[in-house]
Amino acid sequence: MTEQSEWRFSDDRGQLSTAVRRPERVLAYVQAGATLWGLGIRPQGIFGSDHDGPEPDREKTGTLPLDEVAYVGAGSGLDVERLLSGRPDLVVAVSYGNGHVYGLAPETAKPLEERVPVVVIDVSQARTFQEIGDRFAELARSLGAEARADADADLDAARERLRAVAAAGSADTPRVLALSPAGPDQAHVARPKMWPELRVLTELGVNLVEPAPGPGANWSTLDRAATFALRPDVILTDIRAHAAPLDELGWDGGEPVVPWNPEPLYGPRDHARFLGLVADALGG
Repeated sequence: MTEQSEWRFSDDRGQLSTAVRRPERVLAYVQAGATLWGLGIRPQGIFGSDHDGPEPDREKTGTLPLDEVAYVGAGSGLDVERLLSGRPDLVVAVSYGNGHVYGLAPETAKPLEERVPVVVIDVSQARTFQEIGDRFAELARSLGAEARADADADLDAARERLRAVAAAGSADTPRVLALSPAGPDQAHVARPKMWPELRVLTELGVNLVEPAPGPGANWSTLDRAATFALRPDVILTDIRAHAAPLDELGWDGGEPVVPWNPEPLYGPRDHARFLGLVADALGG
């Protein structure tokens, strides 16, 4: 595609976005923007969800150069005019199913789409991590990014290293618990099958602790004693700004702790980095 030819991209709602030329001023939900940056596309701006505040959550922005990328706000603090203040020619959002634009109220998303192309990538549990990553890579290539064989090679190496580390400990496999602390008295414990990134760990042989069936599709909310009773050997803890610090939960067992962003970045280098941290924690 030349710069002068029409740009076209069909998103995960089956909605075709077009422009007379390839978009260059991209506004993206923070997760999408950080992922695109890792794939070679620098967004012009980013926005957050109702979980976010007036400043960007640096645990969710990866290596985005925040001194060069505008943060226009988050959640209910956003309206169409604010989103369009930087004159974007494309908005990239995510969805957790049913085509809903995550982070924007319907009364904001609908008029936004009437004024600028909006591409939505589905990051729900219905898809694999690889499928989501492939869609972001496809979008990045349509915006002018070049494939990076070295990044893919790094990811392949990280996967094989983690697989080998997990297999080496198969006789006494460490129990890995993914959670989001909610204060001194409770934690949200992840149900691994509901998180694409956690399913990757399971596929590579990591023994992720599954909380008992009960309320909560993605998380099981447990009190402090019930969380401790799961006896993890390694903890993946939510590092997003709205999560409580792990030490607030009173965890002092000395288990290795891996920082975990439940809104992961889908570029190969970002994913390889996370897999490497898990391998380190497992003793590899």
